[in-house]
Amino acid sequence: MTEVVLYGKAGCHLCEEARAEIAAVRARHPFGLTEVDVSLDPVLHARYGERIPVVVVNDEEVFEFHVDPAELERLLDTVDS
Repeated sequence: MTEVVLYGKAGCHLCEEARAEIAAVRARHPFGLTEVDVSLDPVLHARYGERIPVVVVNDEEVFEFHVDPAELERLLDTVDS
């Protein structure tokens, strides 16, 4: 199963928007989802800092700041085929 990771943090409005976009796509196209709060890990905070949210699909960074739902679906179709 395709694995999507959303790197973000609490109180981040862009992260909340990304979460909603991902949820809408996930309702139509099932995939595994892990959410990681970068503020809880100094290494991740140093890596991602202020460029959150970052979305990773199968270990590849595909979005930062905003999620394009149509592009996410296209990527998921490509990965699943």
